[in-house]
Amino acid sequence: MKIVHFPHPALRYKAKPLTTIDKKLHLQVGEMFDLMYEARGLALAATQVALPFQFLVMNLTADPQEKDQEQVFLNPVIVERKGTIEDEEGCLSFPGLFQKVRRAKTVKVHAYNLKGEPVEIEAHDLAARAWQHEIDHLHGVLFIDKMGPVARLASRGALKEFEREFRKAQERGEIPENVEIERLLARLEAGEDVPPPSGSKESAEPRP
Repeated sequence: MKIVHFPHPALRYKAKPLTTIDKKLHLQVGEMFDLMYEARGLALAATQVALPFQFLVMNLTADPQEKDQEQVFLNPVIVERKGTIEDEEGCLSFPGLFQKVRRAKTVKVHAYNLKGEPVEIEAHDLAARAWQHEIDHLHGVLFIDKMGPVARLASRGALKEFEREFRKAQERGEIPENVEIERLLARLEAGEDVPPPSGSKESAEPRP
C-alpha cells in the first residue's frame, strides 16, 4: 500500500460505500495510519491509497504517539455546512503544493465507526476543513477543484510537473497504465482479492 499522487486515476474514482467490516479492513486501516504518519498528514482517504471504498482515517494531532486521537470513519456524509473561511490547504497526494481554498467553517457529519455504530460529528475550523477535504476525496473531488482562479493559475506549473513525473513512472513500469489501474479498481470494488493499483509516496508537511 502506498499513497498515490496526482494524476493517479484512483484520485478521481467515486468510492463505493462499505457494507462489511472485516479483518481485511482493520489491516488496511492500520496500514493507512502508518502511511499517514510517515507523510506527516492529518487524515487520509481510502482512494488516496487506491482503495475504492468510502472510509478514512484521521488524527488531527498528526502524532503517532497520540493513539487516543486516532479515528476511523466509514461511509461519511456531510449533512450540514455553516459559514465560510479561506485558508491554506495541502494534500498528501500533491506533496509540496499549498494554496488557499474556501471551505465551510463548520460541518456536521454522519458516519459509522469501526464497530459499525452510527456517529455524528460537529467539526469546526481545521477539523471541518479536514472532513471536507477527505470526503471530497471519496467522491473523486480534489482540492485543486476548489481553488479560486488565482490559486489555480499559481498551481499550473506544479500540476504539470506531477503529470510529467507520473508519466515517467508509468514509462519505467513502476505504475500500471491508466486503463489497467481502472480495471483493478473495478475488480477491487467488485470484491475480488487483488492488490491495489498504487503509486509512489514521500514525506511532506502536515496537511489533510
